Amino acid sequence: MHLPASLRIVRVSQRLAALSLLVVVVMLLLNAASWLMPVVARLGGLRFGLSARIVSRLAPDLVALGEWQRLGAALLSSVPLLALALALLNLRALFQRYARGEYFSAAAADHFGNVGRAVLAWVVLDFLCEPLLSVWVTMGTPQGHRVMFSVGTGTVVALFLAACITVIAHILRQASDLEQEHRQFV
Repeated sequence: MHLPASLRIVRVSQRLAALSLLVVVVMLLLNAASWLMPVVARLGGLRFGLSARIVSRLAPDLVALGEWQRLGAALLSSVPLLALALALLNLRALFQRYARGEYFSAAAADHFGNVGRAVLAWVVLDFLCEPLLSVWVTMGTPQGHRVMFSVGTGTVVALFLAACITVIAHILRQASDLEQEHRQFV
């Protein structure tokens, strides 16, 4: 049985809103767990972005790090993820609006724009926190082997997507404003 398109959009939007929240919670918990519980870190694929890069490149023995050092690493690596969580929470709010049929509202455009700005913040914070985290986890190594910077294709793609999302959100906002003006004339 085929559902009407509007009902499918409502259901998919509700599911994506719930999934967005789940991704936020799981992402933050797994990131912290990968630093605080070395057994989780050994599972490899359960680390996110910055944590994965630092652990794989520097390969510190997480058990050898002090608890305070692992806690600091968990906090530092979570800073960029908080910006990504903000992007996902705005995406969740956007899907909730879509589930209510608010496809071209100014608020929906604002949520979409916030997604773009939060993704941009995530990329910038990831870049800034990487050298801090690499110094933090390698405090005992010689000075020339501590600081790390990396800009990969994923970073460039994320910046491009953030810019595109921000521009599209601005266009949607203007379309919403024009639609409101049109309603006032009619």
